[in-house]
Amino acid sequence: MTNVLVTGGAGYIGSHACKALKAAGYKPVTYDNLVTGWEQAVKFGPFEKGSLSDRARLDEVFAKYQPVAVMHFAALSQVGEAMSQPGLYWRNNVEGSLTLIEAACAAGCKNFVFSSTCATYGEHDNVVLDEDTPQIPLNAYGASKRAVENILRDFAASDGLNHVIFRYFNVAGADPEGEVGEHHRPETHLIPVMLEAIDGKRPALTIHGTDYDTPDGTCIRDYVHVMDLVDAHVLGLKWLEGGKPSSVFNLGTGKGFSVREVIDASRAVTNREVPHSEGPRRAGDATKLVSGSTRALAELGWEPSRSTMPQMIADAWNWHLNGHYDH
Repeated sequence: MTNVLVTGGAGYIGSHACKALKAAGYKPVTYDNLVTGWEQAVKFGPFEKGSLSDRARLDEVFAKYQPVAVMHFAALSQVGEAMSQPGLYWRNNVEGSLTLIEAACAAGCKNFVFSSTCATYGEHDNVVLDEDTPQIPLNAYGASKRAVENILRDFAASDGLNHVIFRYFNVAGADPEGEVGEHHRPETHLIPVMLEAIDGKRPALTIHGTDYDTPDGTCIRDYVHVMDLVDAHVLGLKWLEGGKPSSVFNLGTGKGFSVREVIDASRAVTNREVPHSEGPRRAGDATKLVSGSTRALAELGWEPSRSTMPQMIADAWNWHLNGHYDH
């Protein structure tokens, strides 16, 4: 069986990617330090605990499994934290990724799929974003991801590191079969926070900013179902295995939803009211982030099938009610 090293495979997106890899005939090897991940989420292949900063441990894992590719999800990803503690993000996301990339090249593992973000684009008012949109990140999270993209290009030139970069928009939903799901400590993503508020597991949801230049005053984001997202990663891996060139792909649906629209959809799906209040803007939040790209469809053949707002909320609600990891 073909091994793929999945960093952050015990986290939200990484665990779903492991499920998709196994279904596609690969053996996902999770490498995770469990700072934000869950060992109970590692269900689809072996688990190796370790840090991205530990080069000796990485070398050991590469030697043990001899993976044909790396899928790199491990990163810190909270915008608020990135604004207040930028050094943490540069050290963890950039230094850790550099160590991983050097270890992969040293081991002769030259196919690399990288989890990046639309946060690299920053603020482009009323512009739909494609892969050629200038990258002007607003915070250390987006800036650290952009830096890793640049590192990958440098190692492509020096070491022949073939890579696919995926810039995500907002990822939502959960495995419809309920084997894995979204569970962060603390939870900051809109949909799970909203579902916890609906279910009385936390105080009312706070809408951060109601004076944005949007139809209802709240931020607009492009949401993509996590299962659609990880399907794209398997296609990206096959792209590299097929000898195709290194490339960048946006992963979004091209449709934006405001915070108020997501609240309305949640009310419709759960048939419950969404307790919420209004608060000031958060530093580092862009007004509107929506993908204008069709490159993933045209080149990878990627067509998101579950990325409707009702489906994403329904799958997340099912996980909220029925699935969990022990604290």
